[in-house]
Amino acid sequence: MTDIAPATTFEPDPSLTAALRRLRGRATLGDVVSATGMPEHEAETALKSLLETFRGHLEVSDSGDLLYQFDPKLIARDREPFGVRLRRAAWSAFKTAFKVWTAVMLVVYFVVFVVLIIAAMAANRDDRGFGGRRGGFGLGDFLLLHWLLGGRGWDRGSLYYGHRHARRLPKEAQPPFYKKVFAFIFGPEEPRPTQVQKDRGVLRLIRARKGVLTTAELVEHTALTLDDACEEMGRLTGAYGGDPRVSEGGEVVYAFPGLMKSAHGKVRATEPNPAWMRLEYPRKLTGNSGGANLGIGAMNGFNLVAGSVIGLGAGVETAVVGAGAADPLIFFGLGVVPVAYSGLFFAIPVLRSLGLRHENRARLRRNVRRLLLGLVYGRAVGAVRWVSVAEAIRHVQARLKDQQVGGKLVTDELGRLAAEFDADVEADDSGFRYRFPVIRESFVEAELVRRNLRLEDQKLGPIVYATSDTAVEASRRDMDAFDRELARAEVNLSRYLPSPDGVGYEEDFEVVMDERRVKRSPVGRRPSRQRPPLRRR
Repeated sequence: MTDIAPATTFEPDPSLTAALRRLRGRATLGDVVSATGMPEHEAETALKSLLETFRGHLEVSDSGDLLYQFDPKLIARDREPFGVRLRRAAWSAFKTAFKVWTAVMLVVYFVVFVVLIIAAMAANRDDRGFGGRRGGFGLGDFLLLHWLLGGRGWDRGSLYYGHRHARRLPKEAQPPFYKKVFAFIFGPEEPRPTQVQKDRGVLRLIRARKGVLTTAELVEHTALTLDDACEEMGRLTGAYGGDPRVSEGGEVVYAFPGLMKSAHGKVRATEPNPAWMRLEYPRKLTGNSGGANLGIGAMNGFNLVAGSVIGLGAGVETAVVGAGAADPLIFFGLGVVPVAYSGLFFAIPVLRSLGLRHENRARLRRNVRRLLLGLVYGRAVGAVRWVSVAEAIRHVQARLKDQQVGGKLVTDELGRLAAEFDADVEADDSGFRYRFPVIRESFVEAELVRRNLRLEDQKLGPIVYATSDTAVEASRRDMDAFDRELARAEVNLSRYLPSPDGVGYEEDFEVVMDERRVKRSPVGRRPSRQRPPLRRR
């Protein structure tokens, strides 16, 4: 599957990146303005865009000032080491080549060996044999290919995620057999959502939380570590117009006012499921059903045995009898090539199984973290209560009954959570227990900011321009907009107009003298104005 290129094409200002490198990636808005000479609003916009593109996050000082923290080398977020990219490219090329080879080897050699066996058996019978067949492509071969390539309703560009997903499809849309063959070798295909697709869940969360989010709330729904969540909040801030604010309690709270404006009135969004309701399945070696694996293994096993007997066996027999050199076409074409291919066909899944164990252990660890987050947040958001190690082990093991979860794994993950959130630790007779007041503080500060901002009450104003307007409609919109602006101006400016009932005289020198008296007066004391009363007419 080809990955979709990122949508962002932001090119940072060279002076800004040079300044950040000189500042070792750590700077305030004032540092950047001073180092680059950029206007403050432009510098702030550029820094937010950098947070989207480069690895970085926001920090807050004791005084409530925001600090931008980037990697000193300004490493792009999606950058991978060269070795990782090289291995991925090599594996992808090998998979493509082997799939093409499979399409030829498995089908063609299976047909060839079947024909040879039938021909050998027919040679020992009369001329009619098995219906007079002498080889070639017949009805049986056509039916075999139709079975391999089947799936009339299957979209040729669709991915095969495994039998668990395929069995939900209607009968006419079942995946073709060759997809299962590839899954037997390389495992089921996995969808790779783009970053924009993955962001939709977080955007739903922001809208459901009235446009305000904290890092702890992002951890609740993504199960990221706290450091990774800080970096992710920095990227979201740059990508979706976030406005970081420091609450009265010193918590960095991110507001997204633009996401709370809708053409359909008040924004209503349903929260996505939290992390502990989105556990990861253990990965399957092939994803196929047992019957499909048995059929594929038997088919390749037949090729392996037939190649060994017909191709390699013929060459060995020729050498033993002393009849001269074996026919290279038979020895290599019907022996070495199919045997080598069939051996790789079985060897690749065996080697993959070793890496699969490691990956499934990592998935289990992430699932344990997600379940512990559910327990910890449940005890922290309401009234802050303790979470003991023994209780955490029971909580996780009861929800992962189908997997072997050791107590040490749960204890280690709970300790990591305690370190991330600076939890209170206490020892009792049964062991350690933890309390997470920082999580509650984060939720409280976010709720206070929500109440103060009330972003959900934002409304769109009247439409003043539309590309579909005719000249008459556009003129009417302009006139209506002018009338509204004039009405607002009259209301706003009325307090600046003194009453027209009083008229007086004042020379310019009186204004100047009055300003001089103001300058000579002590600070905080306003001089009395000794002027004759206005003469009314």
